[in-house]
Amino acid sequence: MLLEVNNLYKKYHKKANYAIEDINIVGNPGEIVGVLGHNGAGKSTTIKCITGMHPYEQGSISIAGHDLMTESIEAKRNFGYVSDEYTLFEKMTGYEFVNFMADIYQVKSSERKARIQKFQEMLALGDAIYKPISSYSHGMKQKVSFMGALIHNPRVFILDEPMVGLDPHTANQVKRFFYEHSRNGNLVLFSSHNLDTVEKVCDRVYIIDQGKILQEIDMAAFKRTGCSLENYFLLITQRVAKV
Repeated sequence: MLLEVNNLYKKYHKKANYAIEDINIVGNPGEIVGVLGHNGAGKSTTIKCITGMHPYEQGSISIAGHDLMTESIEAKRNFGYVSDEYTLFEKMTGYEFVNFMADIYQVKSSERKARIQKFQEMLALGDAIYKPISSYSHGMKQKVSFMGALIHNPRVFILDEPMVGLDPHTANQVKRFFYEHSRNGNLVLFSSHNLDTVEKVCDRVYIIDQGKILQEIDMAAFKRTGCSLENYFLLITQRVAKV
């Protein structure tokens, strides 16, 4: 198991209600796992707790066998994370930023050169990688964020709304990479409100609403039912809203 989240609770203020509560998620080698929910459902809070960006009140998180609280450095060495905000060092060029990330993760020079070339081609960055990040569009910043998160070939690749801002060609390339990365025995975990992407790409899906996991779905078994994920998602989230 590459990811194990047990009984996770998080609130932003002592007197506030829990933003997420009793969250349980597992991710195995070779899987693509989605966290599906409306905006404000608790997806980003869950992802930010898993990556160590947010502290949490209760629960445990293990990444590649390392507890996030007690072995935080080792846990963080094993994942790459692409945020939905793309906060970058804008005075750097894209190339400088990716090499900076490679230095942090102690990637060998021979390995980083091949990986940069691979991702540069996959994401169609071209010579723009040598220009300052401050000149980049939203989509370009997202592409460089992908490269920085993947330069150390992480066992777990975590993304928050990964397809927002990508052109169709690049989005397809990213999906192909998800398959490739998982086939190599790694885990891809991403949050999304895009039902079409989740249904086509994921092996398993966790539906989250109002800070709680409503259901875990094995997509292979689900597809055999002939049911639409969109209809099912709307059904169970509307049912919760009425309670």
